[in-house]
Amino acid sequence: MSKNIKLRKGLDIQLVGAAEAVVEQAPMAKSYAVSPLDYENVTPKLLVKVGDKVEAGSALFFDKNNPRILFTSPVSGVVSAINRGEKRKLLNVAIEPDQQQVYKELPVVNPQKAERSEIVEMLLQSGLWTRIVERPYGVIANPELKPKAIFVSAFDSAPLAPDYNFVLKEERAAIEMGFAVLARLTDGKVHLSARKGDEGYMKEIKGVEYRTFEGKHPAGNVGIQIHHIDRIAKGDIVWTVAIQDVALIGRLVMGGKLDMTKIIAVAGSEAQKPCYKRIIAGAAVESIIGKVAGNVRIISGNVLTGVKTEADGYLAAGADMLTLIPEGDKYELLGWAMPRMHRFSVSRAYFSWLCPQKKYNLDTNLNGGERPFVVTGLYEEYLPMDVYVAYLLKAILVKDLDKMENLGIYEVLPEDLALCEFVDPSKIEMQQIVRDGINLMIKES
Repeated sequence: MSKNIKLRKGLDIQLVGAAEAVVEQAPMAKSYAVSPLDYENVTPKLLVKVGDKVEAGSALFFDKNNPRILFTSPVSGVVSAINRGEKRKLLNVAIEPDQQQVYKELPVVNPQKAERSEIVEMLLQSGLWTRIVERPYGVIANPELKPKAIFVSAFDSAPLAPDYNFVLKEERAAIEMGFAVLARLTDGKVHLSARKGDEGYMKEIKGVEYRTFEGKHPAGNVGIQIHHIDRIAKGDIVWTVAIQDVALIGRLVMGGKLDMTKIIAVAGSEAQKPCYKRIIAGAAVESIIGKVAGNVRIISGNVLTGVKTEADGYLAAGADMLTLIPEGDKYELLGWAMPRMHRFSVSRAYFSWLCPQKKYNLDTNLNGGERPFVVTGLYEEYLPMDVYVAYLLKAILVKDLDKMENLGIYEVLPEDLALCEFVDPSKIEMQQIVRDGINLMIKES
């Protein structure tokens, strides 16, 4: 198999507001939070109450479906709030941090000498096991199982995504140690993929199956990479880990403590100063970006797959960026009849297609409402997978499990169809439909 894979399908959405290659230290937030809503198929059971003193690495709650999976505090301090929603659903556990951080003593082992069970226990006790995602279904990996392979993508092709070569330029030792840990969790290969021509030191990492990808978004999606390297069939289990989380794992082994410091990108046309910020995971949004105008959409993640976050909210566990774009609360009279050179279109409906390198200041306006499905083959022009998107979505809507299997439900997660949702003229919420289908498969199995 070629070590370089070129994808001919996809779409790069050029937006204004890319983060400048400058790292600023964000101040210690007044509050940090850990939320079970950042993970799929988790039923939390609390281990703390308001007023409890916790250390960085102390368990806050566990998953009832698998009590070994712990969710730990990123900071030391006092549990300031346990926020609940409808029917007392746990939204998050908030911690008011200490000025001087105290770290819980965790079991740390040498990945070269320790048994696999000891490595698994180390990751479980630290809470970093929650960073390992199992496919199919995109849930936290089951520590009782062993995957056929582990996949890591060293780049992100989403709009305004952070440059991991810049973010991780000082983390080489931690990255190498993290991969040494991952190698002990599978009898198969650990696959590492980087962008062609922008590999940095990733091409020198030992003990991994290294490849490069070139092409437009979603080339950086790990699901797309799995599809082109070693497709998931029924009964297969693979794990994926985000490249920043590989560094967190390596840092745990090297430092003997849970250090949840990370660098994220603050980007978007509404960001006062697009740049990189050094933070602690789970930080309050206001501590990162300050005060924000009321007509700004704050997204924890990128514009295609991120989650809307309030100004008094918290950064999601898996987010490596905060994106700020205008709310789509302004409308143009007879806008469809205008040249609209400032608007982006994949269908050449506007004359802006004459400027392929132009960057756009897009808002959240859908420019229309949901319409019936029209099978045109449009989605397959942008999705570099052998999946018939419209037919898969229809199989999910009618809850036909056999057709869902045959049409590729095991290979996709919502993020893989985010670009199809963006170009879809019918305004169908594809990502939610896919998640509903996956949840149905989990329930039936």
